[in-house]
Amino acid sequence: MEEEKKSTASKFKTICVLCGSSAGKKKVLKNIDLVYGGGSIGLMGLISQTIFNGGRNVIGVIPKALMGREIAGVTVGEVKPVINMHHRKEKMGNYADAFIALPGGYVTLEELFEVISWSQLGIHNKPIGLLNVDGYYNSLLSFIDKVLEEGFINLDARQIIISCSNAKELIEKLEEYSPHSSPKIPCLDTLIDLHLPVAMDDNVKHSTVSDIHP
Repeated sequence: MEEEKKSTASKFKTICVLCGSSAGKKKVLKNIDLVYGGGSIGLMGLISQTIFNGGRNVIGVIPKALMGREIAGVTVGEVKPVINMHHRKEKMGNYADAFIALPGGYVTLEELFEVISWSQLGIHNKPIGLLNVDGYYNSLLSFIDKVLEEGFINLDARQIIISCSNAKELIEKLEEYSPHSSPKIPCLDTLIDLHLPVAMDDNVKHSTVSDIHP
């Protein structure tokens, strides 16, 4: 029994699941330790409740402005309110050992591409997976292949994204992931302090074309 537990244990302590506050037409559930967007509705609610009921740790990171909109009823696990969406992503990224995007809308896609960009820039080397249920992300993956074909990204950047239609196989692929080589720049912990674009601090003045070329 002990050998069986060792063989099925994941190398990841915590996985960040990127998903939406809308339920969609498919229910995708996975029993893992979880850091997520903190909502109790839609896929966020389904995922967090299932993992919590299975005895796993759940951490929800949610902007204070969205608490009234995305939290309904009793929350599960630990809820960590943050200032805004940018702090939410930074906080989730710090907790996570890997990222998985479930089928979702604009916010899920935005979060997905930000963590992909962080990987491409060398900010982190954590694996990123798409749970491509019933081919949901096929069109997106075809578009990214087109981006590669047109020379806007290289093969290393294309290989950042790991896709699988089965959750168990996706976890296995993420565990086998070997990060591509990238220049080292500040880690997630320092992004907010340095006021890099990912932090988007409201007090920072960002340059425009007119600032550069009067």
